[in-house]
Amino acid sequence: MERYSRQLLVLGVELQEKIRKIRAAIVGCGALGTGIAELLARLGVGYLKLIDADYIELNNLHRTHLFEEDDLYKPKAVSCAEKIKKINSEVKVEPIIDIVTHDNVIKLLEDVDYVFDATDNILTRLIINDACVKLRKPFIYGGVSGLYGSVKLIL
Repeated sequence: MERYSRQLLVLGVELQEKIRKIRAAIVGCGALGTGIAELLARLGVGYLKLIDADYIELNNLHRTHLFEEDDLYKPKAVSCAEKIKKINSEVKVEPIIDIVTHDNVIKLLEDVDYVFDATDNILTRLIINDACVKLRKPFIYGGVSGLYGSVKLIL
């Protein structure tokens, strides 16, 4: 618990223990998704499922702070998982290299407590939303376009 000593002053041991038990999925491991993953890992969330079928390209490096030149052409989910394990080895991280579809979304999300959507695709967002409604999971999505961003929590 020493790792979290400063936030324990605010949150307390009981809440920190609840955070440790959280299982979260992040769909999309680009700039927004890797930022969410890093913050959740530093907070002490116990399990992160990172879902993305994309690979790191040169044009990702200027805006995705977890990725470096050595990561080029690696799967985003795998590279993000490797970086998260270096940040907090206590977090169980499961990278999934796949596209979220109507056929696999329930299986991908049924074992988590919270779902974070960091994709840039409205169809994927709608598929995730439908699954979260069926599974009764909190759905948090964010999006960035140019100089504008939005975040929404749907319970």
